[in-house]
This record gives sequence, C-alpha cells and structure tokens, in this order.
Amino acid sequence: MDGILPLWKEKGMTSFDCVYKVRKLLKTKKVGHSGTLDPEVDGVLPICIGKATKVVENLHEANKVYQGEITLGFSTETEDAHGEIVASSPIEYPFSIPEIDEKMQSFIGEITQIPPMYSAVKVNGKRLYEYARAGEEVERPIRKAMIYDFRRISEPVYNEESKTQSWKFEVSCSKGTYVRTLSVDLGRALGVEAHMSQLTRVKSGPFQTDDCITLEDLNRLAQKDKAQEVLKPVDLVFKDYPRMDLTQDEFIRFKNGALLLQSEFPQIESPTACYYEGQLVSIYAPHPIKKGLLKPIKML
Repeated sequence: MDGILPLWKEKGMTSFDCVYKVRKLLKTKKVGHSGTLDPEVDGVLPICIGKATKVVENLHEANKVYQGEITLGFSTETEDAHGEIVASSPIEYPFSIPEIDEKMQSFIGEITQIPPMYSAVKVNGKRLYEYARAGEEVERPIRKAMIYDFRRISEPVYNEESKTQSWKFEVSCSKGTYVRTLSVDLGRALGVEAHMSQLTRVKSGPFQTDDCITLEDLNRLAQKDKAQEVLKPVDLVFKDYPRMDLTQDEFIRFKNGALLLQSEFPQIESPTACYYEGQLVSIYAPHPIKKGLLKPIKML
C-alpha cells in the first residue's frame, strides 16, 4: 500500500497517535506524518504510507495555512488557551479594525521568533517543554519564518466582563512558524498581553480540508479493504514543479540517478519532475556545486 493519506487530525491526539492508529488500521509499518500538530490543534495532517514516505521531507518543507483565534487581554505560559495565565492587561478600550489590520499586515514577510518554552525545539539535547515542565529557564534560539499572508476573517468581539477582545484570523506561512508566538507578538505590537485561543490547520502543502478523511472513515474503509482508494498519489506533492516527459532512452539514464550534463537537458533550470509513461520517476535539478551538471534530488 503506497500513497499519501490526507488525514483530518482531531483534537486530543498527538501526531504520533495518528501514525500509530494508521499503522494498525492499514497493517503496515512504513508510515510517517508530514508535520507535527499540537494535541489541541485539529486539521490537515498528510500521512505518507509505503513508498510515499520518501516525500515526508518535502511535505515538511511545504507551506501551511491555519485559521484560528487571537485573544487580547492576557497571556499564558503555553501561549495558547491551555496554559496558566502569566500576565494580564485588561482591554479597557477595544482596538479599532484599522488598528488591528495595520498591525497584522506589518507581520507579512520574513520575521524572527523565539520558540515558546512549551515546544519541541531541542536545546543542549533536551526539548524545551522538558525544561518548562521542570521549571527551568534556558536560552531559546531565535528562528526565522516567512509569513505570506496574515489577515482577520471575523469582526473583533469585545467582552466587557472579561476585558478581552478576540477575532478570527487566517495565516499562510512557511514551515517552522509558531502561530502561538505570532499571536503573542501581535499583542505585543498592539501594546497588550495576548494568546492564541484556538487553531486549526486548513492546508498543508497541496492538501486542504476538503481532501481529508477522519480515522473513523479510514477504519470503515479498511474493514472493506478499500483504504487504498483514498490514498493520493505522490506526484501531487510536486504538482507545481516544471514537468519533463522522458523518452525510453532518457528513462534508462534518469531512473538510475546518474549525473547528467545540463547542456543535454537545458530545460531543467530548477527542480523538475521527470515522468515516464505517466509515472513520476525522479526530481532532477542543477547540481549545487558542480556547474554544468544535473543531479537527482529525489528518486521515486
């Protein structure tokens, strides 16, 4: 069984829980997920099965889209709604829509972030959440991330009783972006405490919400031996790459991953998906060091 399962991860499960359950349902060990989602975050989690595990790294690198909610008025130790409150700044006068939108727009482009203490980033061989649980402070590395779009998708709601203000947002971002931290930093830019009060991943690489099935759906299909029907082909991951269709003679050369002269295939100027008889064979690109040569960056 080979292919990519666009799974809808439900809240309360870790990404590894999903991998474990898929292994059991499909009775196969070669399974890997394509990007961790926190237990309290639901959404799109592509899972690679069989030969598709070769593209796990590509899906890790792919851009993601999230929808969530930001709440101004207090911050938490985990930067989301599930941690203890560590600081508060009651919102006496709600921010206007132009103020909010202007600050959100200011985050578009390359940003730097300090990962939250409750995250899986490793420092000196230990994950940050291990230090946090032990009550230890440690210097955290500064990370770069790219924000392609960050916008409000609902009217801001002011709660006079709790002195908080909340609204829904959508963000399109690169891998490694901490949306929790983005929410906290937006609050800081507005001059108040903030946290991310809800989050859902709605797109991961080429896969969107409508492509996904639940573990319950997969279980029903597996019992009828129909699980293969919902697996997506690996070449979807490379659908935006330039395509080259190989002749039989070219296929013989490309299938073995040989170094090739770029002068023979001048159309390969960037990573290119190479097909033979409708099947993806490899991804070739200009050699990063040896000028004039092409090398395979993925053999499929």
